[in-house]
Amino acid sequence: MRFLHVQFGHDALTLDFQLRSTDLAQRWVKKVRAAQRLKYPIDQPDRFYGFGTRVQDIKHAIDHINRQIDIINQYQPIIDRRIIDVNDQDTLNYLHHVFELYHGLLDQQHHEFWQQAPEPVRQALARLNTAVHRCESVSRGTNQRVVVTYYGLPKKHTLTDHDYDLIERDWKFGTVHLCYVEIGKTLRDLSQDDDQYISDEAFKPWNHYSADFVIQFNNSDPDRMQHQENLMWRYYDQHEDFFQSRGFDRQHPALKMGVFPVADLITDQDPDKIVEHLRSRQHVNRVWFS
Repeated sequence: MRFLHVQFGHDALTLDFQLRSTDLAQRWVKKVRAAQRLKYPIDQPDRFYGFGTRVQDIKHAIDHINRQIDIINQYQPIIDRRIIDVNDQDTLNYLHHVFELYHGLLDQQHHEFWQQAPEPVRQALARLNTAVHRCESVSRGTNQRVVVTYYGLPKKHTLTDHDYDLIERDWKFGTVHLCYVEIGKTLRDLSQDDDQYISDEAFKPWNHYSADFVIQFNNSDPDRMQHQENLMWRYYDQHEDFFQSRGFDRQHPALKMGVFPVADLITDQDPDKIVEHLRSRQHVNRVWFS
């Protein structure tokens, strides 16, 4: 396979991407095709970030997360907070912990709540995680991107040592990269969130990957990325004993900040024009390869 194609919106706008010539890219293609063959649906095909005004993005993020809280609490009142401000990181950390606790870590759905809850409540609990990250994204300045995930798809495959050599800290408009599928937080997340609720077991550097992916419709800001990387290593130094006790020294490749690219947009159109096209087509209809 050499090309990725993604179709958007009511009038079937298609964007084409050149697959990277890496083993990881081809393994990822196999994962996507397997998910499609096994009839896993795209979860929330309208998972677009940063394509509205800031006011619209804030309202969407708050409405979405509170809707999941309401669905969960109508079944069993396990959550005692709501979001009224996307900048309320403490409440977002609390809600993320609720998700970790009642949903369980990756492929560890053993909690009685999850075992007994009906499917709409399970789905709301799963979406509480992404709803938290949507609020954080809006709060910190949303990168325009589309996230494609396959609901219920097991996350069984892990990255190889050589895959970590592919990490790129910065990306360009139209970069397609793997989606972080662990349930927990990376070193970078910990350095940003000041999380007082997270359990030690929920520190989860990149290890698994799946069919899930992200399309970036912006260029990363090198200065911002450097600042975040500096904060990340400062956090590491402040908690070095914790990371060392888990086998993660400073040179461990899984701690590197960045993304795993698998494809790049093929276009001669102006990026602003592409974003404008997508603004009125915020739905992923179809994904395929050729």
